[in-house]
Amino acid sequence: MNENLRIGIPSKGRLSELATGLLNQAGILFRRQERTLFARVKNLPIDIIFVRTDDIPVLCQEGAIDIGITGSDLVAESEADVTTRMPLGVGKCRLSVCVPDDSGIEKPEQLVGRRIATSFPNVTRQYLAKCGGEARLVELSGSVEIMISLGVADAIVDLVETGSTLAANRLHVLTDIGAYETVLIQNNKVRLPEIVDRVVRRLEGVVIARDYSLLEYNVLRANLAEAEKITPGYNSPTVSALEDPDWCSVRTMVRRKEIIPAMEKLEAIGASAILETEIANCRL
Repeated sequence: MNENLRIGIPSKGRLSELATGLLNQAGILFRRQERTLFARVKNLPIDIIFVRTDDIPVLCQEGAIDIGITGSDLVAESEADVTTRMPLGVGKCRLSVCVPDDSGIEKPEQLVGRRIATSFPNVTRQYLAKCGGEARLVELSGSVEIMISLGVADAIVDLVETGSTLAANRLHVLTDIGAYETVLIQNNKVRLPEIVDRVVRRLEGVVIARDYSLLEYNVLRANLAEAEKITPGYNSPTVSALEDPDWCSVRTMVRRKEIIPAMEKLEAIGASAILETEIANCRL
């Protein structure tokens, strides 16, 4: 291994695709050859290391990689001594306690002494301790939804996104243990801190850009103050004069989840030529 910065990302699966796309969009460009474990980043002293997602927290702790992209649920479960530099805004999910629809279990305290199947024994054990008791944990590395129907467990602790898999197995969420997402983690004695900060800044530009769109519209100057209340922008909107002195053009950043309501409100006060443009990257 050379002295390049080492970034660990999942070697396969959905998170691997998300991590690769995020890094590439941030200008950290690399090409993975089939079945290789390493890739060199173009124009930067960085090597990409492809490893199992579950191993990234421990590898980061031990210094085998300097920074890594993984799930915050795996960081919590591994109890690795690493620093979380930033959330990446993708892969959001909940870790939940789930029970059969006909179990009669209505509160977490009723789980004490029962069998619980999970891939997250450490997090589950910590949660049960807060509930004032213990349970028999059935530790599994794969799917746990069918363990109740197989008679292996009375409840499960698993990641939940939509809940459709639970419904198919006649299960429901009793309570949530925590909310997790994909994060960038760092070794506490990281090498090449200037390059790490550069990578973080680039990723911040992509993550923030995904939350915003650029909204442009024309509005009467008489209605400009009201329009600025609807779209105040990140700091303030950009206002430009039009050939008609009674009108002006406005450009402003708006959170994507607020775009449609903002467009409707602008239209209601007489704004026209309202256009949304996606932002691929930014520096704020």
